Amino acid sequence: MSPLASYKRLFDLAGPGYVLVAFLGRLPLAMSQLGTLLLVSTATGSYGLGGLAAGALAVANALGAPVAGGLADRVGQRPVVLVQSLLGAAGLVALVVQVGGSTTTTVLIAALAGLAMPQVGPLARVRWRPLTHGRADQPRLVDAAFAYEGAADEASFALGPALVGLLAVAIDPGGALLAGAALLAVFGTAFALDQSAVRTHAYALTHAHLGGAGRLLSAALVVLALAQLCIGVLFGATQTGATVLATAAGNPGAAGFVHATLGVGSAVAGLATAYLPARIGYERRALGAAVALVVLSAPLLLVGSLLTVTLAVLALGCAVAPYMIAVFTLGERVVPPARVGAAMTVLASATGVGYALGASVAGRVADATGSHTGAFAVTVTTTVVATVLLALSQHRLVSEKREERELVPA
Repeated sequence: MSPLASYKRLFDLAGPGYVLVAFLGRLPLAMSQLGTLLLVSTATGSYGLGGLAAGALAVANALGAPVAGGLADRVGQRPVVLVQSLLGAAGLVALVVQVGGSTTTTVLIAALAGLAMPQVGPLARVRWRPLTHGRADQPRLVDAAFAYEGAADEASFALGPALVGLLAVAIDPGGALLAGAALLAVFGTAFALDQSAVRTHAYALTHAHLGGAGRLLSAALVVLALAQLCIGVLFGATQTGATVLATAAGNPGAAGFVHATLGVGSAVAGLATAYLPARIGYERRALGAAVALVVLSAPLLLVGSLLTVTLAVLALGCAVAPYMIAVFTLGERVVPPARVGAAMTVLASATGVGYALGASVAGRVADATGSHTGAFAVTVTTTVVATVLLALSQHRLVSEKREERELVPA
């Protein structure tokens, strides 16, 4: 089956309505961090407070996601995502209403909003194996599904901030965040109520009955989480470096556009991974993508204009989605079927924590060196760390965990 035929078959199985809902349902999370930063900094005149509120939202979401994922494995995605969508939307509305109040209250509401918001992208990945269960071509369909989800995540994190920017100009930052709340209330709820959520829970219960819920944490999953932490650091450091360069060029608003090109290149490359032959295992794909990240990030140390940094970031994005698709696919395979939701959200949380870490470290280095090159050096360094990590440990650990999983009755 060709990749195009695989994508068509997936959309037929899930329904075009589900695909649209699952994509739009992940936009609010992509909009929330920049929306919070713009809202609070505009209302208070303090970028420090805006960054603090946005960081609180991001960190709370990263901490809460594995808990929500584990709960979804136990009781089903439908009730968990439904409650999260409504509470998350209410939290964003409360942040808009309260902004300008005390610093403590603003940061607390931002953190509660982030804690409540669902990780639609990782949870959507969990649904594809149950949706394709029983088909002879299931392995190829699941591979195509993870390629699509990786591209959809990257597209959402390029489109989300762009929507915030457009709405902030057309209305105001508060309007942008309210739009995110409306999207979450409507499409997050629709994602929760979709019939695929029921099928996913039934599939998890069946496997839990046959082989037990199983242990979530393992050496393999820790390695994969560290790999995702590295890609999060890359995101944060690259965005910081682009911001420093754009500000020095007298056009700080261009930083958002530069970072969006990372998502564009990544989304295109993500869809293209479905064309890779099945004989190339995901351990090899992850390592190959990590090496590509090293090679493609190196030009960032030489850029000196908005044009050159845009081209370099666009090229770098072409290795990001293949890397993440390989890591998430391995994450789905190295845990028991009844714990996949928790595993996917653990990896998503590692990405969020890495983003905050990368932005912080790159910002400090840029301040110390007075140049965007220092921030981009953090990007390059983390790609080297990821490559060494995967080269030294991932293949053995993942292979061991797969052998352990295959002992569970099918």
